[in-house]
Amino acid sequence: MKNLKNILESRIFISFITAVIIINAFTLGLETSAKITSKYGLILSLVDKIALTIFTLELMGKLLVYRFNFFKDGWNVFDFIIVVVSLIPASGPFSVLRAFRIFRTLRLLSIVPSMRRIIQAIFISIPGILSVGTIIILIFYISSVLTTNFFGNSFYEWFGTIGNSMYTLFQIMTLESWSMGIVRPVMKEYPLAWLFFVPFILVTTFAILNLFIGIIVDAMQQISGDDKENDLVEKDMHKKMRSIENQLKEIKNLLNKQNKKVK
Repeated sequence: MKNLKNILESRIFISFITAVIIINAFTLGLETSAKITSKYGLILSLVDKIALTIFTLELMGKLLVYRFNFFKDGWNVFDFIIVVVSLIPASGPFSVLRAFRIFRTLRLLSIVPSMRRIIQAIFISIPGILSVGTIIILIFYISSVLTTNFFGNSFYEWFGTIGNSMYTLFQIMTLESWSMGIVRPVMKEYPLAWLFFVPFILVTTFAILNLFIGIIVDAMQQISGDDKENDLVEKDMHKKMRSIENQLKEIKNLLNKQNKKVK
């Protein structure tokens, strides 16, 4: 079991699994082309089956080594679900599952450490993101009511209802043809409309949305700091273990010398 565990946790094996995931993702992309599938369909299907076999063997190996502890790690559960879904026969009512095979590519998130940190940062950021999201919803709702009252009669398609206003304001927030497409036509009827739209863009696009980025970056820095602390603790533990080993060797040598003197 120890040998199997060392193999599963070795860099070479992890690199091999990463390569298999990338190759499998590439072949699944090629299967979307009817011309390529007609010529190389059998080869692509064979590569897909080999990749699934490798993933299944890896999963079985981890279950043998870690047993019930395997399911204590969320990333292992994630890998387990993806592989098990891939094993369901994609025929009959389950034929739609063939399209979901591409989700195997998401296994890179659990294997590549840098990607794993980003996902962890996003999960840590959820409370902050929800708070900022609530602020955006409030701003959108208030702005939608105002624009519906201000511009709804003249521009019903854009601001006739709260729903239309929210969609138009979302388009403005993304800066997609906001000036020539929406604001300038409105300003022909309401010259002072820019007094509303310019602050709206400054608040939503340049302030609130950047808060999302700031929250995630802060979470990533927090994770990096935790990783550094863990590394320092591990190094300190290794130093202490080496010191203890050296002391034990010295004690052993002293005992051997005393035994020789007694003899």
